[in-house]
Amino acid sequence: MNTDILTENDIAHLPALVQKYLRYTKSVGQPKVKNFRAEFAGRMRGKPEDEYMDVNSVQYNFLQKPSRYFYMEAKKMGLPATGLHVYKNETATFEVKMLNWMKVVDAQGDKMNQAETVTLFNDMCFIAPASLISPSITWESVSDSTVKGVYKNGNISISALLYFNEKGELINFISKNRYETDGKNYNNYPWATPVENYRMINGYMLPGKAKLIYQKPEGDFHVRRTRFQKCNVQPEGF
Repeated sequence: MNTDILTENDIAHLPALVQKYLRYTKSVGQPKVKNFRAEFAGRMRGKPEDEYMDVNSVQYNFLQKPSRYFYMEAKKMGLPATGLHVYKNETATFEVKMLNWMKVVDAQGDKMNQAETVTLFNDMCFIAPASLISPSITWESVSDSTVKGVYKNGNISISALLYFNEKGELINFISKNRYETDGKNYNNYPWATPVENYRMINGYMLPGKAKLIYQKPEGDFHVRRTRFQKCNVQPEGF
């Protein structure tokens, strides 16, 4: 038996909703995921009162030793801005620079580490569903359309609720463990990433559009609206 291919036996221990999702995304019968690269385009803003900026991003994720490298380019008031998320060895940093030299955001520390662990789990759920067989995830069925996933990386443990529709699509992911930050202040609001427009992307049925939302007491803050451009899933290295 080829143990590098995701089989029904590999997903048998998962909640029924997650099993159905893996079948829907065409993950079963394909190579198990160890790394992936993804590209996105969309619009984002840093504060509710800000105008949206056009943004393009590329990211690399490595799952055996969990790490994530996310780079984005945008323009703010006509000036080029770049952002870099780095997550490795259970440690995360986030930098934003104007004109590629003036640092305007420099986020790091325990709350940032926790927040980016949530992001890593979110990526696994939406970009690389086959990775949800990971022993680092503990699952709990909540209802006939919702499961809770607890993801642990080293000493960091985070959780999220995953919501599915009748077709088997994962349509939302909500976590209370991902802090909103500008590099100085950290606020803990529920973080939601509703998705839509599932389509075939490089052999997998994946969401074509997503929103990143902080559910604040005064109302939802839509941080980013993004379109899934490309995905390259690798069973080995790049």
